[in-house]
Formats: sequence, C-alpha cells, structure tokens
Amino acid sequence: MTINGIVLAGGLSSRMGRDKALLPWHGRTMLEHMRGLLLQAGAGRVWVSGDYPAFGGIPDRVARCGPLGGLYSVAMKMTDGPAWVVPVDTPRVTPALLQRLQADQARACTVFDDEPLPMRLPIDDHCRRVLQELIEDPTARRSLRALQERLGVTRLPLAPEDQALLLNCNTPSEWESITA
Repeated sequence: MTINGIVLAGGLSSRMGRDKALLPWHGRTMLEHMRGLLLQAGAGRVWVSGDYPAFGGIPDRVARCGPLGGLYSVAMKMTDGPAWVVPVDTPRVTPALLQRLQADQARACTVFDDEPLPMRLPIDDHCRRVLQELIEDPTARRSLRALQERLGVTRLPLAPEDQALLLNCNTPSEWESITA
C-alpha cells in the first residue's frame, strides 16, 4: 500500500520570530527539505499544511488549533490510507527513521517513545471523525497526543543515538544549535 506524507508547516512560528518553513537548510528551505525527505522515504504524495500555494499547501480550516488543526485541514482533503506526519522543524529526521514507523501495519497510530512526531497515521473516516470532534469540542485537549490516545497508539523504542534526529527548532537558539 502506498503511504503519503504530511508536513505540518502552518504554525505561527511566534517563538522563532520568522517563518520556520522558510528557514534555509542545506541550500533549500526547511519546507522543501522536509517534503523531499518524505519523498525519499517512499511517500507517494506529500501534503503540506499551511498557506504555501507553491507547494499546494492547505490553509487551516480553523485558526489557532496548532498542529492538530493543520492535520485536520489536510486529512479532510486526503484519500484514505496511511501517512507519515512530520513537523517542518525537524530537519535531522532521516528516511530510515520514518520507514521504521512503517513497519507496524496496525490500524493504530505509530510513534516513537515519548515523541508525538514523526507519526504514521491511518487516514480514514474514523480518523477524520476523531479529528473533527477534537477540533469542534472547546473543552477537548487539542493535541496530537490526544488524537493518538483516541485512535490507539503503538509506541516504538527509540535508540539513544536516534534522539538527536528528532530535535526540533522553535527558537533562534535552538535553530543555532541544530545548524551548528
């Protein structure tokens, strides 16, 4: 079965002070890099959350719902099937690491221990319903972890040497440490 990719790039980047998706990474933007990484890992199509027309980006249907809102907006447009979900700000993730998430073919979400992303997510009507319920309920925890709990989640071990591959950059100092 073909797997798709989703890059969550629709955030405000308020702690960074500028759009993280457009930060330079090895001659490309972070968005271009993460999109390419998903394709290299084997994604058949890569979807982008956020207002990036050059990449077919899908603006958030509901403002200020964080990564869950971006995922919701994209999932409502996608066809059924599995998808790797990555944030735009983890440039050290490797195709091999994503492929480890593919190994589990259960209907549950698959993540690494104590990490909400990257994630393998089964996009189907049930997933879309749960996303919609979380978005529409003002008392709900609007988080990827809440989604994973509702759908069921398989947690895979992550070797200590692979922890650095999941470092993200939310602030200028984190960006400096990743690019150093």
